[in-house]
Amino acid sequence: MHEYTSSTRVWGLTCPGFPEEVSRARRWTRDILRDSPLAEDAELIVSELSANAILHTASGRESGSFHLALAVSPRVIALSVTDDGGTGMAPKVGQQDQEAEHGRGLGMVSVIAHRIVVHETDGGHTVTAELFARTLPGGHPW
Repeated sequence: MHEYTSSTRVWGLTCPGFPEEVSRARRWTRDILRDSPLAEDAELIVSELSANAILHTASGRESGSFHLALAVSPRVIALSVTDDGGTGMAPKVGQQDQEAEHGRGLGMVSVIAHRIVVHETDGGHTVTAELFARTLPGGHPW
């Protein structure tokens, strides 16, 4: 391997803040991770994080958008969704009533993902969920 070549692959997708874009984000993730046993978990995570961006931030307003980044390395699949902000509060994992209709998505993501990190960006937040991959011989993450 060349000294400047990384074993990490990174993809990005920017979506308008329309509800139907959540399914597009899910399909995009599935296409990239089609051979991974972590694909279904990754799809669910992307679906929840994208929906949260649309429902709870300026990403869901007229001319809003959200950005997805997917990084795959031999050990980690990192799924990030960056929103347009506008809420003044960072997303957080909280305990919700099991009967609640809203507010459980990030909690569910925290059960599936091995780690969740929330970063403030210039106008919003980036939520990154990491799935730790089993590395097979040859360095492939599945």
